Amino acid sequence: MAEKSERAQNEEKILEFWQENNIFEKSLKKESPQGEFVFYEGPPTANGRPGIHHLLSRAFKDVIPRYKTMRGFHVRRKAGWDTHGLPVELEVERELGLKSKKEIEEYGIAKFNEKCKQSVWKYKTEWENFTERIGFWLDQENPYVTYYPEYIETLWWIVKQVYEKKLLYKDYKVVPWCPRCGTGLSSHELAQGYQDVKDLSVYTKFKLKNEKNTYVLAWTTTPWTLPGNVALAVGENIDYVKIKTSKSSEASKSSEASKSSKSSKSSKSSGEFLILAKERLSLIEGEYEIVEKMKGKDLIGLQYEPLYNFVGENISGPEKDKIKNAYKIYGADFVTTEEGTGVVHTAVMYGQDDFELGNKVGLPKYHLVNVDGTFKKEAGFLAGRFVRDEETAVEIIKDLAKRGLLYKKEKYTHSYPHCWRCKTPLIYFARDSWYIRMSSLRDKLIEVNNGIHWEPEHIKEGRFGEWLREVKDWAISRERYWGTPLPIWQCQIGKSQILRPRRIRLWRTNPKQILNLKSKILNLAANGQ
Repeated sequence: MAEKSERAQNEEKILEFWQENNIFEKSLKKESPQGEFVFYEGPPTANGRPGIHHLLSRAFKDVIPRYKTMRGFHVRRKAGWDTHGLPVELEVERELGLKSKKEIEEYGIAKFNEKCKQSVWKYKTEWENFTERIGFWLDQENPYVTYYPEYIETLWWIVKQVYEKKLLYKDYKVVPWCPRCGTGLSSHELAQGYQDVKDLSVYTKFKLKNEKNTYVLAWTTTPWTLPGNVALAVGENIDYVKIKTSKSSEASKSSEASKSSKSSKSSKSSGEFLILAKERLSLIEGEYEIVEKMKGKDLIGLQYEPLYNFVGENISGPEKDKIKNAYKIYGADFVTTEEGTGVVHTAVMYGQDDFELGNKVGLPKYHLVNVDGTFKKEAGFLAGRFVRDEETAVEIIKDLAKRGLLYKKEKYTHSYPHCWRCKTPLIYFARDSWYIRMSSLRDKLIEVNNGIHWEPEHIKEGRFGEWLREVKDWAISRERYWGTPLPIWQCQIGKSQILRPRRIRLWRTNPKQILNLKSKILNLAANGQ
């Protein structure tokens, strides 16, 4: 074993002196004329070992309380353990060989949660030794633990305050969704998992009704959303053109390959008409002639033939009446000419802007995709396929080409969100979630930030300031098993109620009673009851 350096030996001597003389404890007893400075450590999860990257963050955490202690404050430095959440569940899933929520429910939710509870203390001793060795002063004898009743009770109290301030609400809208973990993510979780990927992008032709051989050209980097298309969006003040092409698209080439050369020549000479933004004409291959110019507002209201009939054939109930609003062109302020064609294909269930436009103009809502990211049986030839597989995109492209609706395809490199824990590509997916209305607090957040001294200073108006200016409502609910239960009881007709003080007292005096009730409810749900 290598000999310890002189620096390491000196560090150990200092640590030994601190421990033998109870220096940390004495720092808590000294006079504190400045009062309290509250420090609760952002807690680690002890089901994973500490790493070198934890040293840097803990050094910063240690510096501020030391400084405040020297300035005359009383700083308790309370340690904590993060014992709930997806990271814990994923680790237990790996240990048990479980690969989906269905397998967890077959294994048993109560048994799974008990395994999670046991796993969170796996490396507790290593964390405590690590904390002491790096000289991070913490009260490790009296930590807060996130699965303890008193901690959960505190969270329930906070949720109740949020509810009473009318900042808590439930809504059905598009969220970043992990198909592997089966849960939505918040906006700040989303920001942690972007990766550069190369996807197949598609230029698709949407045939206008009542106009011979005329198509609106739209581009997407998510071909799997095309079966759910219900509208097209244009910018009202963007300049558009209708062009006559002299060169067959990839789709035309494919569909004409089986025809006679005479028929093929006739098709090429007649060409086809395409509508797209004037600024995006550079994407057109071969020669073309501009036959008409118009503004986006001139296109609004035009109808086109459905790319697929999956939605129209299967939708029922109140949403079916909205089919009359589908397969039309609408104006939208999110349309740009920076990329694509200046026309946005709209699938309301799989895009945030799409969903908001759908609510505004009354577009039908119908899911063709399961929560595990596979197509439903209603999606015909795509049934059972995982939406993010490249083979799925290839099948859609082949189908479009066969029907003469593909203009061209190409690989496109872009930054795409992935689950910050399991690394699965996320999908945008319409789902019920509970939210805290952070957008209504935006001005107050910015005001508070303006009074903070930042180091380095550029973060204040830069990364952090930009985030505050665009702050989104916070999706706080997760559709998982090992976590703090939301204190919201909801009946079948949709009315909800926040946990009352009497139930909070019940939690304090007999937490197992509520936990057992939660377990029974989850097991009933898992068994379809």
